[in-house]
Amino acid sequence: MEVAHLADGGAPFLGEPPAIELGNTSYAVRGRPKDGLRSVEHLAAWLRDMRPRLAVGLADADIHGVTDHDLHLARELRDVVRALAAAAVNDRAPDPDMVATLNRHAGHTTRWRELRTTPEPHTTECTAGRPVAAALAAVAEDAVDLFAGPLRHRLRACEGPGCILYFVRDTPRREWCSPGCGNRARAARHYAKVRQGSGD
Repeated sequence: MEVAHLADGGAPFLGEPPAIELGNTSYAVRGRPKDGLRSVEHLAAWLRDMRPRLAVGLADADIHGVTDHDLHLARELRDVVRALAAAAVNDRAPDPDMVATLNRHAGHTTRWRELRTTPEPHTTECTAGRPVAAALAAVAEDAVDLFAGPLRHRLRACEGPGCILYFVRDTPRREWCSPGCGNRARAARHYAKVRQGSGD
């Protein structure tokens, strides 16, 4: 099967940092929890769709080579990101076990940058491990930077009805992960006012 034909898990892509995008593979539809990483194929599709934004380049063969172990690592990393995001948005200290698990993920593979001179001078990311494992380790590093840096103060949980996604607030008034959640929230408020006004 071609990489372009992989069926995704339905998880939304919001243009957030890669770690938050991974965390958001646990999402909700109409308030019902959904898992965007239900299978190896779903992880492969997520990696395909994130490929331009990942620190480690992945070839089609790498994506086709995703294993059950990679899926286990991705789910564990996702759960850690969500736990640390919940702590950050609720102004709680992060769980030391979650921090240790994140650090373990970040150290899974050795990576370095090398100079290439053709066709023009540029750098390329190299790894001593499997590229998919290296890509997941890079997502873990992204999470380390996020939760240790100033962006953690702008991290928010979406206030949309039934939504469980996280986002980095880019404007002071932003309350929702997407315009769709904003529209649903406004519609819910309007409906509540109409019901309250009619005395029901």
